[in-house]
Amino acid sequence: MAFKVSALWNHPTGPKTIHFWAPTFKWGISIANVSDFSMPPEAISYPQQIAVAASGLIWSRYSMVIVPKNWNLFCVNVAMCTTGVYQLSRKIQQDYMDVPGSPGKKVAQVYLP
Repeated sequence: MAFKVSALWNHPTGPKTIHFWAPTFKWGISIANVSDFSMPPEAISYPQQIAVAASGLIWSRYSMVIVPKNWNLFCVNVAMCTTGVYQLSRKIQQDYMDVPGSPGKKVAQVYLP
């Protein structure tokens, strides 16, 4: 166990370096995006989610090119791209694909006593 902790501590992308802490704090963006999944699609911003998705896509590619490989950086950027694309798909579906009153949509009914 001590060997594994020592190996992590002394790794080129370990906790003693910025290569560890920058992606670790970047997880906050993905966590915030996941917490927004319950938000109504009307409140989703196209520019913000395009920036999140594009940043995640671009930097996940870059994280595989740099040496040493930083798997924390790769994973956080894949998560950012995934959550950004999901939010964009929710917004696009709400703006362009949902037609009010179409037969496929269920309408809430109110029953009064």
